[in-house]
Amino acid sequence: MSRPSRALPAQLPPAAAARALRRAARFVGLALPLCRAHTVEFFTRGLWERLVAPRPDAVLEALRAAGPLARPLAAGSGAAAAPCDDDIFSSAFCENSEKLINVHLFALAAKYYSLSNLGVCTPLEDVLEALKGDSEGATGIKPDEFMNNKKSHEVQVMSELVDSIANYCGIKQVIDIGSGKGYLSSFLSMQYNLKVYGIDSSSSNTNGAHERNRKLKKHWRAYQSRGKENLKSQHLEKANDRPVESEINCKTINKELLHNANSLPNQDQVIIQDLVPSCGFTETATLETNTEAEADLMTGTQSHETKLSDEVLAILNVLPADAVEDFSSSHNCVELCEEEKVQRKMTSLQTKARKSSESNLYFPLTSCITAETELSDIITDLEDCMMVGLHTCGDLAANTLRIFTAKPEIKAVCSVGCCYHLLSEEFENQEECHDQVWGFPMCQYLKDKGWCCGRNARMSACLLPTESLFYRAVLQVIIEEIYGVTKSDRHVGKTFSKSSSFVDYVRRSLKKLELDDSKLLDSCIMDYYEKYKHRMNELEAFNMLKVVLAPCIEVLILLDRLCYLKEQENIAWSGLVKLFDPVKSPRCYAVIALKN
Repeated sequence: MSRPSRALPAQLPPAAAARALRRAARFVGLALPLCRAHTVEFFTRGLWERLVAPRPDAVLEALRAAGPLARPLAAGSGAAAAPCDDDIFSSAFCENSEKLINVHLFALAAKYYSLSNLGVCTPLEDVLEALKGDSEGATGIKPDEFMNNKKSHEVQVMSELVDSIANYCGIKQVIDIGSGKGYLSSFLSMQYNLKVYGIDSSSSNTNGAHERNRKLKKHWRAYQSRGKENLKSQHLEKANDRPVESEINCKTINKELLHNANSLPNQDQVIIQDLVPSCGFTETATLETNTEAEADLMTGTQSHETKLSDEVLAILNVLPADAVEDFSSSHNCVELCEEEKVQRKMTSLQTKARKSSESNLYFPLTSCITAETELSDIITDLEDCMMVGLHTCGDLAANTLRIFTAKPEIKAVCSVGCCYHLLSEEFENQEECHDQVWGFPMCQYLKDKGWCCGRNARMSACLLPTESLFYRAVLQVIIEEIYGVTKSDRHVGKTFSKSSSFVDYVRRSLKKLELDDSKLLDSCIMDYYEKYKHRMNELEAFNMLKVVLAPCIEVLILLDRLCYLKEQENIAWSGLVKLFDPVKSPRCYAVIALKN
């Protein structure tokens, strides 16, 4: 299928993307000593004294008082503000000591270099408007039937965009990388009639996807009952809104029915029933043969029996092939009223539509995806397709983009990354690994600069309770002073949530670290607590500074990926799009690209 002539929205020019990246990198570079500091070492390394000049209460007050920017950048400006802004914000840090000295400027700079202010994102509405064209839309199944609110929001928004891209590119095959338990994959299949392969490295996730599909199948009668009641209420509402129109149409269409039932010219005409309480009759709707299956699911003039059967079929479409039973008997056993008997003439057409619908399944697969993965080794019937990823973890988001650029059969990509702390960084360790493909950086500019964020900087967005951070920082003092241990391969983990007191926390942690807690009396442990508790506000202020910087770290990672795509010669369009409500889903930005 050839691509429609619709124009994509204006994209950020490569030079503007590179300029925004350079400016964001400059500010983050100034803040890196603060970003890279580990709160575990807060007391043992004297981090406040080394990195922050103002008092803790002054820092917290300044962060609370920092309002919105007086002059946000215009959307699409590509960070083309006056160069002096960079120099102003750089004065937030002391040039010699690298200490933070002006918290107000620091907070403003963090907002200034966020994605929402830099003007580098393309509005989702613009993308959908450009892509949709004559797209017929979805069948109306709601994701909140079998997902929580957060996942439902993410899946509904992203699946609409993916379907629009697939329709624009003329493709029906979608590969969901890092598919997990298949929420996005199953919805794309049953809502948009796409053939989806969900690939996840965890066999437990793949098994979970199969189990979830089994439960969907088990509870299909509940969806059936709900769908029937919803459809009935919708028809009642429509009938009440248009009682006169329904009465007129009853006579008109009934005459058409008698004429068409006796003389069907070809199989491009389908007889479908419209249930209106005031009269029972069938009405004709002309459909194109190549959209018969989709139209059969979407039309609003179906009988409730037909629509109900299609909704059930759509839900069963998410099941793996070996779990789907022959549905033909239950589909055809619906008792037909007199007016519907004419539909028997269309048996071959209905069978074709049903087979078409049944062919669009969701297939969960288990495989570890790397930048060198050959998708044809995993998917035997690979064809022109697009790759998607909803919160792909760590390097998987970067590898998705690399596979997209390298494989000609992949026509588009829509990737929302997460778990930045799990990214591998080429310049984080000094060891040379020539054969390894790294998650960061991807673009040539940051590679040439040898840019490195560091794991602690990438962890900045993790806002933990202050008391938890305080417990861990004081524990580190005990470990170093009592046991002489400065580094360990073992981790404390989520001990704080299981502990009833600081003493309990210390003893549980020491056992996890395989250290003898009998050396310490409870009174000794509490002496450490009392020694540092008056400095808890320092730790709170320090952690908040890192949290304020977190969006800037994300800007660097996402602009790195966007600039990488803009360096490729076979990309027709690429951009960053804010997909989700950040309150519901904090990792809300998608990297999207379409090939020439």
